[in-house]
Amino acid sequence: MPDYETFTHDVLIIGTGGAGLRAAIEASAAGVSVGMVSKCLLGKAHTVMAEGGIAAALANVDDRDNWKVHFADTMRGGQYVNNWRMAELHAREAPERVRELEAWGAVFDRTKDGRILQRNFGGHKYPRLAHVGDRTGLEMIRTLQDHGIHQGIDVHMEVCVLALLKDGARVSGAFAYDRERGRFRIFRAKAIILATGGIGKAYKITSNSWDCTGDGHALAYHAGAELIDMEYLQFHPTGMVWPPSVRGMLVTEGVRGEGGILTNNDGQRFMFDFIPENYKAQTADNEEEGWRYTQGDKEARRPPELLTRDHVARCIVREIKEGRGTPHGGVYLDISWIKKRLPKAEEHIKRKLPSMYHQFKQLGDVDITREPMEVGPTTHYIMGGVRVDADTQMSSVPGLFAAGECAAGINGANRLGGNSLSDLLVFGKRAGEFAAKFAREQSLGGVDEAVVKKLADEALQPFANGDKDNPYTVQRDLQEMMQHNVGIVREESEMQSALEHLKVLWERTKEVGVTGHRDFNPGWHTALDLKNLLTVSEAITRAALERKESRGAQFREDYPEKSAEFGKVNTIVWKGEDGGMQIRRETIPEMREELKRIIEEMK
Repeated sequence: MPDYETFTHDVLIIGTGGAGLRAAIEASAAGVSVGMVSKCLLGKAHTVMAEGGIAAALANVDDRDNWKVHFADTMRGGQYVNNWRMAELHAREAPERVRELEAWGAVFDRTKDGRILQRNFGGHKYPRLAHVGDRTGLEMIRTLQDHGIHQGIDVHMEVCVLALLKDGARVSGAFAYDRERGRFRIFRAKAIILATGGIGKAYKITSNSWDCTGDGHALAYHAGAELIDMEYLQFHPTGMVWPPSVRGMLVTEGVRGEGGILTNNDGQRFMFDFIPENYKAQTADNEEEGWRYTQGDKEARRPPELLTRDHVARCIVREIKEGRGTPHGGVYLDISWIKKRLPKAEEHIKRKLPSMYHQFKQLGDVDITREPMEVGPTTHYIMGGVRVDADTQMSSVPGLFAAGECAAGINGANRLGGNSLSDLLVFGKRAGEFAAKFAREQSLGGVDEAVVKKLADEALQPFANGDKDNPYTVQRDLQEMMQHNVGIVREESEMQSALEHLKVLWERTKEVGVTGHRDFNPGWHTALDLKNLLTVSEAITRAALERKESRGAQFREDYPEKSAEFGKVNTIVWKGEDGGMQIRRETIPEMREELKRIIEEMK
């Protein structure tokens, strides 16, 4: 075996977004050596694109808020197929994680009396999102990096992990290559944390960054870990539709939280027509600003645009399909209308939504303080991922942990806006803590040279294939097929067709070829990403076929209603002994009585 450059750490973290950085800080504080592998440059992880805020029941704006309300909101948003223990831990610990971030230097927007300001967001009963304008993710990454660099953490930038290495049942390291020179590397570790983010690049229209190719999901799956809830893929209701160069780019829910309304090409505010029955029961009247409901002895008002994301996305798709969409295939999102009610509205919008203002002005020549935006659903976030223990974040493979978007459980069938940032803080911290504990109790595992040689040969195969098939073409065909066949609205025959297409794409991937050398070869990088993209695409499709109902982010035209049977189970995907993808249903454990009472009280 060639003498590949080898690095050794107690804990290896794959991914340098919010979850990875928070895990690294915690593991390093426990006194173990920590290494981080980043597919991109440090500071460029997709977390920087998170805009709206961090969901935590600080109760700074509405004193009725507390962890119990947050827990109940999260479970209701997830349609009660969440891992209830994760939802409980998240709701309890999120306020402490936000205050900790503040102590490390995060600069939040403030209330008049100096506390962290919180805004409304879809699915949250009270204003709950701590924010920094519409650049919250950027401020989070800046703060975590500034704090983390003093902890003695080694960072390997522009390095991509191709496979996890094992010694018996447990993980022992990772096989990777550096993107700049194309040289292979071996990382040895006692524990590994996956914090690689999402899978958005499996779809044609996505808000996700170029590096969100399902790496963590696929690495865990091929290492023998179980994946859960892969059918639940969130399409954010509002991505940019025009101009084409930025199609899919996210328009934060904060626009609607600050008063933005959705209208069709008739100028109708259509969301009033689609308030679900369980909400209508609380509705006193519909007004221009929103619908009114009572909570205890107090009355509140919420715009229908802030219903859960899956609901809003389907309503937008309905308007477009029925011919009431915009010229470029979306609907209008208008915040300029608040000029009717708010003095100095332009200054208010620019102060509250600076990124949105500049994004539309510079990229689309649209002034959101004066005219509406054209928006439509965009592939945004996967609720499914690596199945982990709620308390420790360890997967079914000993020594392999996961946190953030590539882990699963907390969100159930649909994630509430803002829960992603508090999720990665809460469970990033826990993953780092327990990975360090695991590492302290283990010796370093071995590395099988034959396995490494096989992995290297497979990685270099595209150079031997020459120009048989183009990796970019295979990726494009996959994205278009998934967008069309396994998108917002699903149906059995289309998903069966998707599985047949995936078989063909797997075969084509074996034949993809690249030319040139290994020094920063984007074609080769794309070819190597295909295995991960195809793995997660197959997992999504098989899980969506298995769940014969509509629930949360999964909407099936052939099974449009919820099923009591499926409301009690999760779908589990794993790699069979024959190498094929297996799937089963598993009954959700019974919730503790204390938590059941909380949910009943909140109803």
